[in-house]
Amino acid sequence: MFGDISGMMGKLKEAQQKVEDTKKRLNSVLIDENAANGALKITVTANREVKAITINESLLADKEELEDYLILTLNKALKRAGDINEHELAVAAKDGMPNIPGMDMFK
Repeated sequence: MFGDISGMMGKLKEAQQKVEDTKKRLNSVLIDENAANGALKITVTANREVKAITINESLLADKEELEDYLILTLNKALKRAGDINEHELAVAAKDGMPNIPGMDMFK
């Protein structure tokens, strides 16, 4: 009985390590989102950290238009990053889950 618990605890630690490794890896996954035919480009990581914003001078003339593009493009980039993040972390957690009775609903 205790051998099973010890084995499960080891697998839980492995699962936790996989999740932590995945979080670190997601810092290097870059997502680019463009607007205004490429005049605005936003780059974020899969951990939802903004890495770069590139704005073509043609967008600087109209402040309101630029603000609208920034909001729309940031939201799209962060949504994509969130989707990737959730998927990757779910896979990492699922793969490392030990076989605990009653917990198979997570698989």
